[in-house]
Amino acid sequence: MGRPDAKAKKRGIRRLFTWKKLLGTFLLLCLIGIGGLYTVYLLVPVPTANAEATMQSNIYTYSNGKILARTGEINREIVGLEKIPLPVQRAFVAAENKTFYKDNGVDIKGTTRAAWNTLTGKGKQGGSTITQQYVKNFYLSQDQTATRKLKEMVIAIKVDEEMSKSDILAGYMNTSYYGRSAYGIQAAARSYYGTDASRLTTAQGAYLASLLQAPNQYDWTSANATGRKLVEERWNYVLDNMVEMGWLPAAERAGLKFPVPQAPKPLPGMEGQTGYIVEAANQELMRQGVSEEDIKAGGWTITLNIDEGKQKDLVAAVDKELEAKLDRKGDKKAATVQAGATSVDPKTGAVVAMYGGVGATEHWMSNATRRDFQPASTFKPIVLASALDHEATTQDGREIGLGTIYDGDSKRPVVGSEIPYAPENEDDRSYGPVSVQRATDKSINSVYAQMIVDVGAEKTKKTALGLGLKDGQDFDPTPAMALGTMGASTLDMAGAYATLDNHGAKVTPTLVKAAQHRDRQVETVRQTGEQVISRRAADTVTKAMHSVVENGSGYRAAGDYEAAGKTGTSENNRSAWFVGYTPELVTAVALFGEDTSGKIAEQVTLTDTVDPGRRANGGGVPAKIWGAYTERALNGGSDAEFDLETDGGWDGGGGLPTGTGSPTPTEEPTEEPTETATTPPARTPTVPTTPPTTPPTTRPTPTQDATTTPPVPTGEPTGEPTTTATVQPPDPDLPGGDEGAVLPDRTTQQPR
Repeated sequence: MGRPDAKAKKRGIRRLFTWKKLLGTFLLLCLIGIGGLYTVYLLVPVPTANAEATMQSNIYTYSNGKILARTGEINREIVGLEKIPLPVQRAFVAAENKTFYKDNGVDIKGTTRAAWNTLTGKGKQGGSTITQQYVKNFYLSQDQTATRKLKEMVIAIKVDEEMSKSDILAGYMNTSYYGRSAYGIQAAARSYYGTDASRLTTAQGAYLASLLQAPNQYDWTSANATGRKLVEERWNYVLDNMVEMGWLPAAERAGLKFPVPQAPKPLPGMEGQTGYIVEAANQELMRQGVSEEDIKAGGWTITLNIDEGKQKDLVAAVDKELEAKLDRKGDKKAATVQAGATSVDPKTGAVVAMYGGVGATEHWMSNATRRDFQPASTFKPIVLASALDHEATTQDGREIGLGTIYDGDSKRPVVGSEIPYAPENEDDRSYGPVSVQRATDKSINSVYAQMIVDVGAEKTKKTALGLGLKDGQDFDPTPAMALGTMGASTLDMAGAYATLDNHGAKVTPTLVKAAQHRDRQVETVRQTGEQVISRRAADTVTKAMHSVVENGSGYRAAGDYEAAGKTGTSENNRSAWFVGYTPELVTAVALFGEDTSGKIAEQVTLTDTVDPGRRANGGGVPAKIWGAYTERALNGGSDAEFDLETDGGWDGGGGLPTGTGSPTPTEEPTEEPTETATTPPARTPTVPTTPPTTPPTTRPTPTQDATTTPPVPTGEPTGEPTTTATVQPPDPDLPGGDEGAVLPDRTTQQPR
């Protein structure tokens, strides 16, 4: 017989744990759990995005679409789902979450199955839906904790209620990490296949979707045999799921081959010219109303006008004509030489090439855009343009044109100015009566100082601003302004000369071709086309500067193309310029003397730097760089010709043919310094009071010595000369310079 107490004990246990009580307890626990989950649901808000989730890079491209640079801490460019092909979208759903379009953000069965497999040793599995993964990427951290997982599920349900499936999928594809430092589908498409996300194929999309399971292990180019096998299996799995779900025809699936990605490439950095160009583009965007904070936030695709080929041509020209000849590390003087250049298409205003210096990581200030150096005598054509545009006259009433006679004596006091001024010509050389054309060829200071007084300094400044120069410190409307004593950049001067090249219609140099953000687009600057000076004035200036290249100080820029240009050398030889153009291309090149060895950068002389024992000048290295670049950029040369509309003859009063009509000094000047003269001595100016009345009877023959003084003509000629002197230019390696030299023999060449 059993013991009574044992039976009683069993009956007590049964009464305590009846099925009704157990069911009630289970239901109570469920209610408590549901209540707890509901409480969590109420208490856990959808947080703001984490910092990294919204960070993007900016993409800067050449005009042809090739990437120049990518900036930002995170390599990401967010794109809308509408820019991602539908088969690629479906590949991601097929890879990660086939129930995505039906679930409520959480897949309970998948989560339970993943948890069971993990607990039973069948492998660690996530079981997260696309919505959950998006929540983890966008709102939370990557920590693998129970608390974070619970928050993830709760937030995923809320996000699914508040957002469309399309927005969730786009967010997931844009925030996921794909390896190779690429965040988001756009960065991944460029990194693995060198294309935009909008051009991805189904096979490529399936590979990128496969990567998300193990980005580093599944990168085909670096994976071992096992990794390659696994990613190919994963790729096949994705495509098979697409067929199963009716998203990919079986026949098309059978024809797909595994799309091997390209080898990884380093992200373009800020070294070389890149940093200068990116900074200039950012500055231009800010002038268009985009804030600096907005640019730093990223997400911009900025297409530049920079022509990849011309950019390389410009760098090659500077390297050949300057850098290859300098010992920057061993020679302290050579280390002070800085080069800058800007090249512009005169028909569109597009900045097609820019040189900012030896490298943005070595010399932070861009020599292409800085305005702290004087443009010197490259400003003289602007004085001439203003005189022609305003139909100005000399002090004795003669209209100013290329044949107008001025007194070219050095230190001659200007007449008609309240401000005394008597500039010295280069080497204090005097020319006597000289035509405006010859004064332009030889860059004679005394002539242009008088001319700006004749036209009016205020009018000249207005012309300069209209052409594109910027008003600022030292842009004082005084006679000294004729010699370029204000500050200007190569970008400014290229723009001003581009307007002259464009027959006086305004050209605004523009670096940014297009700036696109995912939610807006910036309107970039366009050439206005406004006629800022008359065509007659602009074309006559072009004619004058064409002679500078053919017959004057800019002859080293000549080549198998028609060109016009002007040299310039500033006070104390701190800068040397050549700015010129062909019918197709305008380029400003400058050298600056800058000592950066101290705490503060200091402007220094270029003398005894690029030319040992000599001054640097615009007709030397700058003209050589200009010529080397222009020849490359025009593919060796061009048949294009200037289409000029002038008044014919010599465009003004008492005329002289180019290269004649003034006493020729025994030695030609090299270039003009723009030193401000002291109070001039009291002497009577020799400006002619009446124009000559009879035509010249003699011209120098090709065999005449350059030192022979031809007679001053007494009337206006009927046409241009067909011959020039044959005296060779002085040896550029000897003191005395080259910019005022007579050209090599061109007796058989007609002016073009």
